[in-house]
Amino acid sequence: MIAVLTHPNSPDAREELHNLQDAANSKGQQLLVLTASSDPELEGAFRSTVDYRAAALLVVADPFFFQSSDHLIALGARYRIPTIFWTGEIVANGGLMSYGASISDAFRLAGTYAGRILKGAKPADLPVQQPTKFELAINLKTAKALGIDVPPTLLALADEVIE
Repeated sequence: MIAVLTHPNSPDAREELHNLQDAANSKGQQLLVLTASSDPELEGAFRSTVDYRAAALLVVADPFFFQSSDHLIALGARYRIPTIFWTGEIVANGGLMSYGASISDAFRLAGTYAGRILKGAKPADLPVQQPTKFELAINLKTAKALGIDVPPTLLALADEVIE
């Protein structure tokens, strides 16, 4: 079982959970969906992850979770839960791992869009684009603290390995 932490007021939560459920089903995994919108609820989500014996906790992208990332990292360490994030910035600060769209690619795309608009293109005429580059970051120090041996094949796939 994999636990998923989402913000209850996130406009993207329903679609994200649907996609995650499809992915879990394809791998024969079960999801435990948890929500939090405050620090005490974060603590409860980690307790539930332990109580249900989930193998890991996936934290979906949300401004509240980004703001609370230090707290999430500390809770992951205290409860000894492998916690996966959406950005390598959190992994650099002590999170276990992340997999998500490349932030630098997203900024580059936004700059291209801004340039086209400044040159006279109508925003409504520009195509909608999805991220095409994703990045995997792994923090080996955090893995060691959690007693996790990261397979060499996964390390070889990582875009960033923090030691």
